[in-house]
Amino acid sequence: MSREPLTLGQVIGDVLDPFSRSVSLGVLYKDKLVINGSNFKPSAVVDKPKVEVGGDDLRTFYTLVMVDPDAPNPSNPTLKEYLHWLVTDIPATTNASFGREFVCYESPLPTTGIHRMVFVLLRQMGRGTVFAPQMRHFFSTRRFALQYSLAPAAATYFNCQREAGTGGRRFR
Repeated sequence: MSREPLTLGQVIGDVLDPFSRSVSLGVLYKDKLVINGSNFKPSAVVDKPKVEVGGDDLRTFYTLVMVDPDAPNPSNPTLKEYLHWLVTDIPATTNASFGREFVCYESPLPTTGIHRMVFVLLRQMGRGTVFAPQMRHFFSTRRFALQYSLAPAAATYFNCQREAGTGGRRFR
């Protein structure tokens, strides 16, 4: 069994197929780095994070998606995946503020259970080649990537539960 955090957290499987990371991705909420499986309360993720993208070629562009594969409830995720944020045309070596925000950031506010908030960085074929989906719910990162010929380049996730929630994540 793999000890890779994205596999252990079932991001690989629920959101993405296995892939090899090809670029660095740093997600920071108020200077606190998102590390796979870390815990954040809704009050800590109200404002959109700073997202740093690695790479070495400014002619390479990326799309960032932030999804909740556990919406509305981890034991019955009927809205999965719920799209919280979508930014396209992010040049390598910069951050998400240099991209084009197609779907504005919606802060996580889970009411039941522990939700995984997944950030996926997808390599684009070129600038201006990715467009917004029609709705936030029933989003599929896999289907979206296929539609626009996007290749997963990096991913990270954190766990989020309501302010008064306690306990660890239970896997299906």
